[in-house]
Amino acid sequence: MPETLSVELAYGRTGLTVELPSERTTVVAPAHPPVAPDAAAALRRALAEPVAGPPLRERVRAGQRIAVSLCDATRPQPREAMVRALLAELEGIAAREDFTLLVATGTHRGNTDSELRAMLGDELVDTMRIINHDCRDPEVLCAMGTFGDGVPVSLNRHWVEADVRITTGFVEPHFFAGFSGGPKLVAPGLAGLDTVLTLHDAARIASPQATWAVCEGNPVHDDVRAIAAGTGVDFAFDVVLNREQRIVEAFGGDLLPMHAAAREVVRELSMRPVPQRYDVVVTTNSGYPLDQNVYQAVKGMTAAATVVKPDGLIICAAECSDGFPDHGSFREVLASEPTPEALLRTISGRAETVPDQWQVQILARVLATARVGVHTTNLTDAQLRTAHLYRVDDIATAVAEELAAKGPQGRVCVLPEGPQTIPYVEG
Repeated sequence: MPETLSVELAYGRTGLTVELPSERTTVVAPAHPPVAPDAAAALRRALAEPVAGPPLRERVRAGQRIAVSLCDATRPQPREAMVRALLAELEGIAAREDFTLLVATGTHRGNTDSELRAMLGDELVDTMRIINHDCRDPEVLCAMGTFGDGVPVSLNRHWVEADVRITTGFVEPHFFAGFSGGPKLVAPGLAGLDTVLTLHDAARIASPQATWAVCEGNPVHDDVRAIAAGTGVDFAFDVVLNREQRIVEAFGGDLLPMHAAAREVVRELSMRPVPQRYDVVVTTNSGYPLDQNVYQAVKGMTAAATVVKPDGLIICAAECSDGFPDHGSFREVLASEPTPEALLRTISGRAETVPDQWQVQILARVLATARVGVHTTNLTDAQLRTAHLYRVDDIATAVAEELAAKGPQGRVCVLPEGPQTIPYVEG
């Protein structure tokens, strides 16, 4: 019997172990730096000793209204710790009633009370003003003008009308915006639907520069930065997390230099060279909360697509506790054409972007070059096939069958933490 290698995949809340042939398997994982020995102190230090600009306390005056932008429940941001750091740093200047916490949902649904309590803790939920952004509600949007490459911008009124605006987030590689965090907590996070659709239109998403770890020259991120800089952010606050979603390092200060510093750390931790492309790539979407649905799992599939051979096989392990999800138009758009190639033609020919089109466009581009199977607890094969995907019940068996078909030269690559690792072929 050939020797096997046990690989722990990030899957849901519990993880998933697979056995793969050791001589034919390459595991690509991010670096695992030590966590900050005192996370609360690291957060406070980022506020008091920023990358650029004055400390947070010098930017806020008593009685000012403070808006804080937060990631929604699909992101593993340590929101409670970050909000408590803000409250502690501004003690004696700002009271809790001066704050409005804005959940930067973009086009996602608003978070439920139970989700907010999981995100922020009962005590903060019960004592602070928390608002889910709604990109489709004209009553909460304020027109700001045109920014970047012709982007019509409207933003959440509570954000616009605040005296002090603070973004909070975490930085990781992003499959078409380069990196998360920073300016994305303004737009698309707090933007109106028209703004989001323009930022994610077919031409921007189709650009070769709209990809992992590219910001300058990326048409999506260029406009995201232009919007945040043009509409105003008073302080930005981001963290870098490890595989257990614990804080490694914290950054604060003026938005753009702060984000640039954070993403350079992430780049060093996550970018990994490989010597070749592979017949099979097993990936994840970094476990819960990032693998709640197929929509989010596209990121893990896209990471795998960077090193899979043409007509190779991608297997994505994603729990999908929230299904496709059922809200939004993602599943409907995916099912609207018989093939991925037809989807790409339809999307490129549309005069206007429709909601969720960008995720469909990116998935269709992956599907046009590789087959994609999904190992999931919550979706059937019939459901997945409506999206041009199929169900993989046993990952090890599926890999063995594919390698047998490819012959003795067949090789498999594993990304146990999915888009936390961005592999690239050397040379």
